[in-house]
Amino acid sequence: MNITALRPKFVHYLEPVSGVFSRIGISPNQISLLSLAFGILCAWLFYRQEFVLGSLMLVISAVLDLVDGSVARKTSRQTRFGAVFDWIVDKYVDSLVLLAIGLSGVAILTRFTSLPPVADFAVAGFAIIGSMMNTFIKPVVYAEIGYQERVDGKIDAPLEGIGFFGRPETFLVLVIGGLTGFIWVSVILIAVCTNLSALQRIIYLYRRFS
Repeated sequence: MNITALRPKFVHYLEPVSGVFSRIGISPNQISLLSLAFGILCAWLFYRQEFVLGSLMLVISAVLDLVDGSVARKTSRQTRFGAVFDWIVDKYVDSLVLLAIGLSGVAILTRFTSLPPVADFAVAGFAIIGSMMNTFIKPVVYAEIGYQERVDGKIDAPLEGIGFFGRPETFLVLVIGGLTGFIWVSVILIAVCTNLSALQRIIYLYRRFS
């Protein structure tokens, strides 16, 4: 079980926001671009160690990421490109935000160890790898195993509820860390948990399809 499995409930609460964008006439892809823009702004603020303001930008980016699909369904503007573009934007935001923390100079490991500063950047890199791999597994499964059926515009696959730490959990941990001043704890948690979650998905696939 993970937060991703609760996505329909979160989308439901954002229906009023989706309605506003639908009436304005902003396309789902334009909303995805807005999500990317706020993600880039978050990364810039994190790089400058302005973690509280950066966390707020990350929340806006996450909300827009949920809204774009809802608007696509409301306005019957769902496209295959839009689905792909949404994945691409997500991974750009995730990678840039984590990379920015690694480049910001905030001590992740070196505050408690005698390791060189490059160790802090290595932890951020490991977090990026975990975030990417945890998501990369899903499209590989779609392609190789052949899941194509869509529910509300998204491919319905068993991996949706597998993996205890996904993108929503990553965002939540980053926001809490940014708001509380413990961003370094967030990066360590993400580095460990995303990779463990990817391993959990691999084990599930091995048991089911080997």
